[in-house]
Amino acid sequence: MNQTAGTVDKPLIDRTERAGSVRRLLLLGGCLILIAAGLALFGHAYGGLALIVTFALAGVVGIIALFGLALGLVSIGSRADEGAAARSFLDGARQGAMFIDVKGRVVYSNSAYGRITGISAGPVHSLEQLLARHPEAAEDVYRLANIARGGGSAQRELRLNRALNGMSDQAHWYRVSVRPIRGPAGVLEAWQIADITGDRREEESSFRMLQNAIDYLDKAPAGFLATDADLRLSYVNATLANWLDIDLAGFDPCRIPLLDFLPETAASHFLSRCAALPRDQALSTDLDLVTRQGRVFPARIVLKTVEDASGRPALRAIVVAPGERSDASGGEGAEARFTRFFNSSPMAIASLDASRKIQRSNAAFRRLFGDAAADGEEAVVSALTEDSGERLSQRLEGSLNGEADIPPVDVTLRGEKPRSVRVYLSAMPDSGGFEDERAILYAVDITEQRSLEEQFAKSQKMQAIGNLAGGIAHDFNNVLTVITASVDFLMMNHRSGDPSFQDLLLIKQSANRAASLVRQLLAYSRRQTMRPRMLNLTDVIADLDLLLKRIAGDRTRLERRHARDLWPVMADIGQLEQVITNLVGNARDAMPDGGTITISTRNVDAEEAMAFGQVEMPRDDYVLVEVADTGTGMPPEVAERIFEPFFTTKEIGKGTGLGLSMVYGIIKQSNGFIYVDSTLGEGATFRIFLPRFVVEETQGTNTNGNKDIIQPQAKMDLSGTATILLVEDEDYVRAGSVRALKMKGYDVHEADSGIEALEKLQELDGKVDLVVSDVVMPEMDGPTLLREMRKIRPDMKFIFVSGYAEEAFAKNLPEGESFGFLSKPFSQRDLAVTVKQMLDSKD
Repeated sequence: MNQTAGTVDKPLIDRTERAGSVRRLLLLGGCLILIAAGLALFGHAYGGLALIVTFALAGVVGIIALFGLALGLVSIGSRADEGAAARSFLDGARQGAMFIDVKGRVVYSNSAYGRITGISAGPVHSLEQLLARHPEAAEDVYRLANIARGGGSAQRELRLNRALNGMSDQAHWYRVSVRPIRGPAGVLEAWQIADITGDRREEESSFRMLQNAIDYLDKAPAGFLATDADLRLSYVNATLANWLDIDLAGFDPCRIPLLDFLPETAASHFLSRCAALPRDQALSTDLDLVTRQGRVFPARIVLKTVEDASGRPALRAIVVAPGERSDASGGEGAEARFTRFFNSSPMAIASLDASRKIQRSNAAFRRLFGDAAADGEEAVVSALTEDSGERLSQRLEGSLNGEADIPPVDVTLRGEKPRSVRVYLSAMPDSGGFEDERAILYAVDITEQRSLEEQFAKSQKMQAIGNLAGGIAHDFNNVLTVITASVDFLMMNHRSGDPSFQDLLLIKQSANRAASLVRQLLAYSRRQTMRPRMLNLTDVIADLDLLLKRIAGDRTRLERRHARDLWPVMADIGQLEQVITNLVGNARDAMPDGGTITISTRNVDAEEAMAFGQVEMPRDDYVLVEVADTGTGMPPEVAERIFEPFFTTKEIGKGTGLGLSMVYGIIKQSNGFIYVDSTLGEGATFRIFLPRFVVEETQGTNTNGNKDIIQPQAKMDLSGTATILLVEDEDYVRAGSVRALKMKGYDVHEADSGIEALEKLQELDGKVDLVVSDVVMPEMDGPTLLREMRKIRPDMKFIFVSGYAEEAFAKNLPEGESFGFLSKPFSQRDLAVTVKQMLDSKD
């Protein structure tokens, strides 16, 4: 705008007034014609001189007014003033303005338009015409014109290779806009143009300065970071990004937590230091950072808290790596290394003053003893139980008095889950510049160690009991074998109607029950593995009825509900009995005030089994055993861990935490599944799913004092004439076995040791059809005897007799070795059936 005060530049062209005057003159002519026509038509009709005079005066007044409006001498309201003000604003505007009518003629352009475009005299060309001469702007201008003709508005910033006014050959930037407006001459296109080259150069200069600053930060030998109020990284420079393995191309501000780059051991300590840092005060600390690749590198961080846009505290920090510090090998470097070791140490370390409050502490101490003790807000003993606090206070007294060789003390920390801590103390008579520090405390969390020690002691105790149980069970099996054989002999001489027969039958049943208890002892000592038999669960639970009632106690009601035609299952009867008794015992303990225990069995087909919703259980037919109680129940978090080893909810001394884990293992070994359904306060139900066993027509079951479901072998011929060598170190067991086999017609030779058995074999010139041998014997055990006999007779048939499972000694034999097995205690029929089957086998 080239003007002085009160003077406005004249526009280059202004046809808007002339167009308005022409319209007004035309309007005036029309009015005169209408007046003349009115006088001509109506004057003679009314014939009144007054009327003619009235029309004449009105016409004169109208003509004078119209001439005044046309000449601008008369205005209506303030419209003339408003129009003059608007035109004055356009005439003096710094932006070039131009109006084009519907015919494309320029009806107005201000002086700024002339200065920007270089037009000072002659015809005024439109912007569309001027910019069309510049190829780099022609397309954009064409689009602007089409938008305006369609009734729309638009704006573009155009870059021309040279100035539009021709005064410079350097590139210039222009902002061009267009919009339609309605004026006295109709709809016009209002174009505006502004030279924004200076603004663009200022922006480019600012951008270059910003880029230089960013480049300086990115290439600085230190890392820079900023976080938001939630400690998420809002900025990192290239140096720090390189150290932390952050890809800046994919960096998204305020998405990555700063704590992702701190070790877990240092995170809580760092947070507490930041929380205690006053606003706008710097803090310097040495700690380890963890990169995205998991590498650890030490760094010194200088940080301060600032307010973000919302007034919340955020962090700004400088990170310096050791290799970038000039003082890395000097005194400050040594201090930095010490600080790093101090803060990253897994052992809790703290210094105490004379009042037993903490002066300095590391992250491990804060995690162990809590923020209050670490910040010195309370004495360290306040974090301990009462008795532990007294023990530590006594040791602290000695360290504060400068005593040496203070023995460590084990203390217990307060909390929902008390933790065991071993504390070491050392005196600081010479504080080395830290006059408030009088003692150093070192602490190690030994909770897990204590737990392992207790478990080890418990396992040692259990192993000792197991060894004792195993030894007793071995001897007990020999006794039961003699009892069983003797009862069999006696029952052969008594008819079922004999009064003594029932007594003998009771002795035999008791011996069978004792044999089952021995198997449980062997299982406890881990010397008995699964020996599955085909079982009817209704019969198994019925046989346990008296025992289960004793386990349940007088205050508990025991109910049994069994479905009819129960499918058979394959399981070890002794271990299955252990499962039932354990579940009943646990149900009793869950009802201290008494209640009801219900044991039920029924068949569950594949479709119903799937309805239970257990994903790991395959679609199959099962026999379901449920043990339900009306006790206290258990919360979900307990139910999830109920089968874990050593997990127990009972008081110390009332449970080992092994019962249900053994139950789980037994059911899994039987190819079954066990689940618990419980609600706190509503009791618990344990469900056992055992796969249905499909019986072959020719299949029977080996008897081991257990009831057979089907016994097609009962009528088989158990007699024979083969030569048998029986090896047993127990005289009574050997005598009963020899007698039983001779009664079946066999030629039996006996030996009381492995060495004697080899001598007998040589005496018989190796003419022995079968060897029946005990496993555990003095001088030479059964497996050694088998290996020696294989040297003489490679095809010798061999049966081992033992109270232990065959897997317990089979590992001492060559792989693939073939032999039979008979478990103690056994009846006459068990022995005869096993011998007959072995002799009839092709191997």
